[in-house]
Parts: sequence; structure tokens; C-alpha cells
Amino acid sequence: MKNSLQSMHVLIVEDDPAIATTLRFALEREGYSVAWVDMATKVPPCLDVPQLDAIVLDVGLPDGDGFAVCQSVRQGGRHAHVPIVFLTARSDEVDRILGLEMGADDYIAKPFSPRELIARLKAIWRRQSVFATAKESAVVDFEKSIAGQTWRYQTCDYTLYLNNHALLLSKMELAIMLTLLANPVHVLTREQILAKVSDHPEHRLLRTVDAHIKSLRQKLSSACHHELIITHRGLGYGMATSPHE
Repeated sequence: MKNSLQSMHVLIVEDDPAIATTLRFALEREGYSVAWVDMATKVPPCLDVPQLDAIVLDVGLPDGDGFAVCQSVRQGGRHAHVPIVFLTARSDEVDRILGLEMGADDYIAKPFSPRELIARLKAIWRRQSVFATAKESAVVDFEKSIAGQTWRYQTCDYTLYLNNHALLLSKMELAIMLTLLANPVHVLTREQILAKVSDHPEHRLLRTVDAHIKSLRQKLSSACHHELIITHRGLGYGMATSPHE
């Protein structure tokens, strides 16, 4: 975690110059370093930098959509775990769920207040700071076997391995997975999971958990063909306790 706001670098991907200019001015007034592009095709070169602390990403872009850009960022590279906040005119719950499922850390509907966006960025960084402090103050690396599968968590790069296969997870997916692994014999309700992984009201939609679980199952299937996360209808989610559960 960076020691000062002046060291934080934010990338804005927004095709509306008026919105981008207002947002850039607000961020720079707070002491942030800001870069701005107006098309999806201009994003890749912006990722080839040593430091990137957040991406503010518009969903509707002239040459594509922000969902595809988010997926591309999350698939790999040095900034695969950078916080992503969607900025969009879409306000339906389905769109919010889709954005979070794609790996976004937050979602803000237009019209919005730049002060609100900055507050949400600070909240994301605060959670990162707490996570980093906990990592430094305790040995949280682990390797364990559950239902015949080997799990290993490496805190130096926040990577979770399943059967020696590195999983490319968003921060929310990683938090949910670590919560389930810490309670392998318990069934956790959606409310319990949300309480563990998020302190932001926007993320306290129960369907948010379902969306992240769906994404996790797809990613886990690349390393194991068995169902590892079990749905307990009417209750919540838990880990499989046998290889063929």
C-alpha cells in the first residue's frame, strides 16, 4: 500500500470529455496522478506502466464496452488485481451484478458526484491497507488439502493456487474464496460472506455473492473437474467435503 495520496495513480477510461475533465480535475486537486483515454483500444498501452492504483472505467465506449476491457485486465499482466470502478449510465441491478461478476470492485451510476467516486476509491484502498497490514502482522500463507484438492495461498503476490494452478481472481473473488477455505466444514450464508468480504453498501446485494460464486466455479474448473463450492439451498455456500460431493 502506498504511503501517500500523491503517489496514487488513476487511469480514467471515459469518452465524454466533460465528465473526464471534471473527474480528472477533482482527482488531481486531491493530489492524485491521473491519466485519461477515451477509447478501449487506448487502454493496453496505459497498462504498461510500473504503477497503477485504480481504473475508473466507463461501460459504454465508442469502440467497445467496459466489461470487455475489465475482463482483459483481469486475465493477466502486472495490473491484473488493480481496483476497477465502473462508471456508467446503466443503473439496473442486472448490470451492476454483471459488472461485479466481470471483476469490478465497485460500480457507480451516472449522474454521480466526483466526491462520491473519490470516497469509494479511498474505501477500496483502505480495505487494501487493512489486508496488507494483516498480512504483515501475521503469517497467513497456508497450504491445505480439502476434499482431495490442494490449496495454497501466497501472500507475497496475493495468489491462490489450486493443485499448483494459479487462479486469476478479482479481489472480491479472492476474499470470498479465502473466507470459504477458512471455514471448510461450515455452511456460510450470503449475509455472513458479505460481512466478511465487503463493508460497502453497494456490495451488500445478496445476488452479488451468487454472481461471484458463478465466476469462481468457472475459474476453479480449469484446475479441478469436481464441484468444489456447494450450494446449500435456503442456507448458503460451503466447500465440498469429499472429492465427488
